[in-house]
Amino acid sequence: MTHNWPDLLVLRHGQTEWNLAGRFQGRQNSDLTELGRAQARQQNSILSVHGGNFPDHFSSPQTRAYETAKIALGQSEVAQDVRLAEVAFGDWEGMTRSYIKTQITGDFDDHQWFFQSPGGESFADMASRVRAFMDDLTGPAIIVTHGVTSVVLRGLWLGLSMEGLAVLPTVQGCVYRLANGQETILHDQA
Repeated sequence: MTHNWPDLLVLRHGQTEWNLAGRFQGRQNSDLTELGRAQARQQNSILSVHGGNFPDHFSSPQTRAYETAKIALGQSEVAQDVRLAEVAFGDWEGMTRSYIKTQITGDFDDHQWFFQSPGGESFADMASRVRAFMDDLTGPAIIVTHGVTSVVLRGLWLGLSMEGLAVLPTVQGCVYRLANGQETILHDQA
């Protein structure tokens, strides 16, 4: 089934205390670091150049994403949507990178393990909620979300399989532009 989703600008939240510590948050939360707030300001600078034709603004309701949205989007109104929440990592929430590496089979860097955590969310469930969000969009939008959610959203928009989207980047402080059937990563030129 082909989709005709609108052009999107997708932002991952800024660095958090748990990102810095190498802990996976999932549905848990930790505060943005000073670098995380600076990354959101970088995104604001990028959006000041590229965000003019994107009238609708959405964010995950999780604190780290919503705080990033408020910084990156300034005074713009931001609608929170629970379908943009991060993947539920189940028993692995709060666990470190090194611990999770001991729990998985396969390549840690291909990120397919995101959907293998005990008690966590499956790829099919996550893809279903993200697809439902995109199906409800009525025009171009700016979306502030999380690392895994960003990868799933962007991968679905690009028509990639789980294996294809699992290797998409999850950089903070940039903006991913989805337009004309492709992804472009926008960086602050300042």
